[in-house]
Formats: sequence, structure tokens, C-alpha cells
Amino acid sequence: MELQQFYYDNKIVKKFLYATLFWGVIGMSVGLLLAFLFLFPNLTDGISWLSFGRLRPLHTNAVIFAFVGNAIFAGVYYSTQRLLKARMYSDILSSINFWGWQLIIVGAAITLPLGFTSSKEYAELEWPFDIAIAVVWVVFGWNLIATIFKRRQRHLYVAIWFYIATFVTVAVLHIFNSLAIPVGLFKSYSVYAGVQDALVQWWYGHNAVAFFLTTPFLGLMYYFVPKAANRPVYSYKLSIIHFWSLIFIYIWAGPHHLLYSSLPDWAQNLGVAFSVMLLMPSWGGMINGLLTLRGAWDKVKTDPVLKFLVVAITGYGMATFEGPMLSLKNVNAIAHFSDWVIAHVHVGALAWNGFLTFGMVYWLVPRMFKTKLHSIKLANAHFWTGTLGIILYALPMYVAGFVQASMWKQFNPDGTLVYGNFLETVTEIMPMYWFRAIGGSMYIFGMFILLYNVYKTIRSGSEVTDELAEAAPLQKISNRRLVGEGFHTWLERKPVQLTVLATIAILIGGIIQIVPTLLVKSNIPTITSVKPYTPLELEGRDIYIREGCVSCHSQMIRPFRSEVERYGEFSKAGEYVYDHPFLWGSKRTGPDLMRVGGKYSDNWHFNHMYDPQSTSSGSIMPGYKWLITSKHNRSETEAKMEAMVQLGVPYTEAEIANAQAHMEEQATSIQQNLYSDPDFVATYEADKKYAEENGLEFIEMKDREIVALIAYIQRLGTDIKVVNSTTSTN
Repeated sequence: MELQQFYYDNKIVKKFLYATLFWGVIGMSVGLLLAFLFLFPNLTDGISWLSFGRLRPLHTNAVIFAFVGNAIFAGVYYSTQRLLKARMYSDILSSINFWGWQLIIVGAAITLPLGFTSSKEYAELEWPFDIAIAVVWVVFGWNLIATIFKRRQRHLYVAIWFYIATFVTVAVLHIFNSLAIPVGLFKSYSVYAGVQDALVQWWYGHNAVAFFLTTPFLGLMYYFVPKAANRPVYSYKLSIIHFWSLIFIYIWAGPHHLLYSSLPDWAQNLGVAFSVMLLMPSWGGMINGLLTLRGAWDKVKTDPVLKFLVVAITGYGMATFEGPMLSLKNVNAIAHFSDWVIAHVHVGALAWNGFLTFGMVYWLVPRMFKTKLHSIKLANAHFWTGTLGIILYALPMYVAGFVQASMWKQFNPDGTLVYGNFLETVTEIMPMYWFRAIGGSMYIFGMFILLYNVYKTIRSGSEVTDELAEAAPLQKISNRRLVGEGFHTWLERKPVQLTVLATIAILIGGIIQIVPTLLVKSNIPTITSVKPYTPLELEGRDIYIREGCVSCHSQMIRPFRSEVERYGEFSKAGEYVYDHPFLWGSKRTGPDLMRVGGKYSDNWHFNHMYDPQSTSSGSIMPGYKWLITSKHNRSETEAKMEAMVQLGVPYTEAEIANAQAHMEEQATSIQQNLYSDPDFVATYEADKKYAEENGLEFIEMKDREIVALIAYIQRLGTDIKVVNSTTSTN
């Protein structure tokens, strides 16, 4: 049979590789800055766009979608062409994929520090970016699937299965989680509320980890590990079991992020059951990856690429063992809201995603530039520096999590909390935060070693933008199963059927979990005393979201004796029916705020936001001085209320029409409360006099952002009777 000559497109792979390295440095640098902000909370004092709450979503988005995302595209574009024996379907679609993705990342890097956020974990970007992401993702999928149809290799290799499942599932997750009512160009409200929003968000959040950080990397593992080891995949049958069981089970596990919350018990228990089952396919993939190296262990000792891949797969195994373990209710009761979860997440991110990316880069660059790696010694130095960095990062965070959980739950013989002041638990784990910062510094130092090594390697090589290849054309064959042909062997040459079955597999779990919660009203019992937020409280809630307060403070009191004693009555599902989006949080760097309304005076909150250490000695919370001085823009309040009406919040036409007057009245009341502090009066009057004498605009306190935020905070938890609880500061 005559062979056809064609060219692989290396240009697109190189572009994504360069973007991976560039954004990796950016994302990790922001993460390192955040680690140091725990140690020096006033490091960026007074600079709103460098505050912890605004930078934290920038870090997660930069690492997940910029660093890991570009690595996925680089690996997929390289391996797909070679597995299918075909150039990518369209160079134009490839370029749209690349430049569209980079523009979205740049947009995120600009808007997130400016406070434009939906507050949804791993989905913080506002609605214009959500649309752009969907468009670019469809372009990527179009290019991938069209290439599959023009392939010269009949059977689809296992990596391609994972790429198909990734494309389909991420599209479904992103679209349904991002449904929102726009108010302005960079402001929207989730169509889901409270418990429903929490379920949809963690259905997305958990499966973003599953189908963006896991399945595409498993596809890359199935390609690059055999290539680097020069060995076949250990077990073809195990890869089939691994793929189908993983994509079917993973989609059910999201509710394990909401254990002991206000989510209905049936949904929680369903999430637990499938999370435990998830261990088997996850470890099946790990075993398949590690055993592919059988007979190549001597090579592992000397080859840095294999070293990185082995630790990556081991990190995947550790993270996927820990995930099901954390889904057990008795373990979750200890770990949730603590730094244990931070350690767990970063074992997956730093080891699995980071090290597999590094191994892929070290393997790809010499081959794409037709040269040898500049320095094996430097690559090994990177490996050991990065490995030690992961250990120094993760182990102290595990210790911090255990210490936090232990201190939060200890009681005196008389039934009072041993550590009634939340700050005592923060002070105790500060040494662990130092170790985290040191470990993170080592990890990013290893990244700079990689950059130098790659730069020198590229300089010594020659650029090949279009790589010549040849393969026989694909011969037509019956669509029916051949004699003796197994079902899956037949399926591997039928991309449409494979895609349809994969889509059905991932939709089943989502439909069974989410639809009843959205449609069956008995899942969310109503509480008649729960009313919508006032216009000023709604505006204050938006400021709370903008400043990323949910990154450090939860609004979910679990039904534990320790939490009820510390914070007040445990949370009820009906309390959140007007919360678009939900703000339950996933980490307590500070205390829970569900019942904080009325605990402290308006003056306390004012001083706390200006200088947290003045009200809570030893606090690691940064100041929010710009809230004290900034004028509050209330021009969109009516539009926000109208959007809420579309979402089912029962604002009347009269309430919307009188919103400005109502805000003026409530803000004036708070301003009068602030006048009870002589220090406030003296400073306020001095500022007013200075402005008048110098012809400057003076903003009345009632018109400033801090007043709206105080209104919201003082409302929290006051709709139902609150049990007296131990005073707690952060």
C-alpha cells in the first residue's frame, strides 16, 4: 500500500509550551506571594488589587487554566497528531484556540484583581469570559473531533478516549455551572440559590478537578509514560476498565465537599458512596501507569523525565486515595475547613499536574528542536528541589490541619471551649505557614531551573515548525462488528459511538443528583422569617464578594457541638434561599460568619476592616482601608434588584422604586451608630474640615463602601433565633 506524506504541526505545540512556562511562573509567583501574606498580612497594605481576597482566585485560575490548561493543549496537540497519524484538522482553529485562550487568561489577570468575580470556586470569571471560554472550548473540540475523522490510524488509542471525555464533560460542566443573569458588563448573579447553587457549584468544582486536572493528564500519562520508558502500556484491559469506571463514577462525587452542610442527607450520602468507589478506578490508573515502567526501573535512576513521571503518578495515587478517605463523614468532620484540604489539593497540583508537566516538557523540547537536553544534572537538580519543595509544603499543612481540628473541638470539663478565641488556633499554626512559604519557594526555584535548561536546549537546536511524517491511508471497513471482534475493539474505531456513550456515562450522575434538588421543593424547606436582603445589604454582599472574603470565612455552621457552641445555631437550608450565589466557603482562616450579625457594634466592624490588629491582636487578616475612603456606587442597585426578581426573590415594584431612599435611611442609621465612638468623630470631623479648607470633595460616611459592608455583615444570621455562643474574633 502506498504511504501518504504529510506534516505534523509543531508550531501550535511550541506556542502552548511557551505559554505553559510563562503562565506557570506567573501563577506560582502569585501563590508564593499569598503564602507570604499569611506571614506578613500588611505586606500589600492599602493596595486593593494586591489584597489576599482578590489575588487568591487569580492564583487558582492562573495555575489551573493558564499553566495546566496550556500544558494540556500542548500535550494533546502533540500526541493527537501522532496517535491519529494526521495533522490537526485546521491550523486556523488551532490558532483561535491558542490566542483565544491567552486572551481569556489576560482578561482574568486584569479583572480578578480589580474585584470582578462571581466568587464560584474555579469559576470566578464573570459572564463575558464564561461565553468566551465556551466558544474557545468548542473550537478546541471541533478541531480534535474533526482530526479524529481524518485520521489514518483506525483504532483510537486510550489517550484519545480521555481527550474526548475531557472535551464533552468540561463543556457540560462549564455551561450549567455558569448560568447567570447579567446586571452589567462585569456583574451577574447565579441562576441557582443557596443549597442548589452549592450543589451545582461543587458538581462543577469537583469535576473540574476530575475532567480538567485529571482525565486529560491521564491521557497524557498513557502517551508520554510509554514513550519515555520505551515500554507498552501495562494492561490494555485495565485501561478500558479504568476509563469507563472513572468517568462514570467521578461525576457523582461532588457532594462530598458539602458533608454536614445544609445539603439534603440523601445527596450527601450518595456523594460519599461514589467517592469511596472512586478509589478503585483511580488506583487502577495509577497501577497501570507505574507498571508500564516494569523492566525500565534502571532507566528511572538516571532519566530525569521518568523521575518526574514516577513522582507525578505517585502523587496522583496519594491524592486519589486521600479524596475517598476525606469523603468519609468521620474524617471529613475533622478535615473540612482546615489546612488539611490545602495540603491535599497541593499534592495533586504540585506533584500530579506540575511534575507530569515538567516531565512532558523535558521529553518534548529536545525532540521538537532536534537536539539533546542541555543538562541532565540541572534537570535532576530541578527534580530534587521540586520534590523537597512539595514535602516541605504539604507535610506542615497536614500538621496544621490536624492542629486546627483538634483545637476547634476541645472542651473544658465545665463544657466550655478550651480555645474560645479563634485566633488561638491561628497563632498555633504560624510555624507551619513558614514551612509552606519555604516549600513553595523551593518549588518555584525549580521552575526557574527548568526555564534556564529549556532556554539553553532550544538555543542549541533547530526549529522544525512542520515535521514530515508518512502513513498509509485509512481503508474503509464495515461499520458492523467483524467476526471475532470484541465490542470495545469495535468501539475504538467508532468515534461517534464512543463519544455518545461517554456523554451518557457522565450525564447520568449529574441528572440524578441535581434535578431533584432543583425541582423538588421539599429538599429546601422554607422559613417564613427569612426575608430578602435590603438594597444596602445586597450592595454590601456584592462588596463582600468583590473582596474575596469567602476565601477565608465560611457561612456554614455544621451540626457539631463545638461549632454550635462557638458560632451559634447550626445552619438551615431555608436560610439561603435568597443567596445568589451561595457563600459557604471551603476554608476557615478566620471564624465562621453565619451568625455574626449583631455580635459586634458597627464601630467594631469599622475598626476591624480598617486595621484588624486593632480589634484582634495577632490577626493575620489584612486591612481594607479603601473601603473606608471609597465612595459607594449605587447606580445599579435597581438593576440588581430587578435581576433578583427574575431569579425568584420577592422584591416588589415599590421596593425597587424606593431603593435609593431606603439605602439612604439605613446608611444614615449606621453612620449615626459610628458617631458613638469619640475617636471616629474626631478623625471624621478633621477629614471633613481638611477637605472644606482645601476645596476637596468630601464623601459622607453614609455614602462610603464600608457602610454597605457593615449593613450586610450585621444582617448575617439574624433571620432566625440565634443560640448564645462563645465570642470569637479573628
